[in-house]
Order: sequence, then structure tokens, then C-alpha cells
Amino acid sequence: MALNHGGASCNPRILKAGFGLMAICLAAYIVGPPLYWHFMEGLAAVSRSSSSSSSSALNCPPCDCDCSFQSLPSIPIGLSNNTFADCAKHDPDVSEETEKNFIELLSEELKLREAEALENQQRADIQLLEAKKMTSSYQKEADKCNSGMETCELAREKAEEALVSQKKLTAMWEMRARQKGWKEGASKSS
Repeated sequence: MALNHGGASCNPRILKAGFGLMAICLAAYIVGPPLYWHFMEGLAAVSRSSSSSSSSALNCPPCDCDCSFQSLPSIPIGLSNNTFADCAKHDPDVSEETEKNFIELLSEELKLREAEALENQQRADIQLLEAKKMTSSYQKEADKCNSGMETCELAREKAEEALVSQKKLTAMWEMRARQKGWKEGASKSS
């Protein structure tokens, strides 16, 4: 089947327009979602600022709090609630007691972390000693291999020297034999 290059071929303008449309669609596909989310975050921020400015116009009376520590749940270390601290400021006895409890909890936490760090250090020391032992054993094996290689190399050099001297001796005897009239093929026939 032959291609028709006549009037039915693609017009370059249509081809350029198609590629341009594809480029615009691809750019919208890539850039569109991030722009959409930034736009939505901006709208949310604007709506929050407008609602907070309208609520700040309302004046709330100060809150009364009941600071009985028996009714408060225990607060784990690391979590803080400023409202409880604010309530305790009104009563100096409660403030001192809370501070003492807090200091005791912190000291216990520090002791626990120190014990954990000491334990981790001991484990690391043991692993370091094991690694040193393994390194030492590997070094011994490497030294054995090196001494074996040196022994083999010395034996090879001696064998090479012996071969060279044996070749010289053989060449000398062959030369003497030729001088006496020996030929290579003559000894085989007799």
C-alpha cells in the first residue's frame, strides 16, 4: 500500500496546532493540581482570618477553673498543659507541690535515660570487643596466608634456579655429545 502525498496529507498548521494543544494540556495536567491546592489553602486562610476577626469582636469573660489536683489525670512527662500551670499559679502551696512532683518526675526520667544510655554503651563496648576479636583472627589468618605465599614463592624461585642450572647442564652435555659425533636421530635407531 503506497502513501498518498497528494492533497490528503497533514497540513503543517493543523499539526502545529495539535502539538500546541497537547503541550497546553500536559502543562495544565502537571501544574494544575499544585496551583489548585495553593488556591484552596489561600481561601481557607482568608476565611479563617475573617472568622477570627469577627470572633475577636466578642469579648469573653475570663474562665474560672477548678484546680483540685485529685480530679486531674496524671500527666505523662513530655506532655504539658498550660491551663493547669496557670491554675496552680494562684495557689503557692499547690505550685510548690506541683513543682516538686515535676522535679521528681524529671529526675526519674533522667535516671531512666541514663540507665538506658549506660546499657547501650555496654552493648556497644561488647560489640566493639567482638569486632576486635574477629579482626584479630582475620589478621592472623591473613598473616598465615602471607607466610605461606612467601614460602611458596621461595620454593618457586629455587625450582626456577634449579631448572635454569639443569638446562645449562643439559646444553653442555648435548654440546659435548655433538662434538663427539652424536646426532639426534642416531641413538634411536640402534
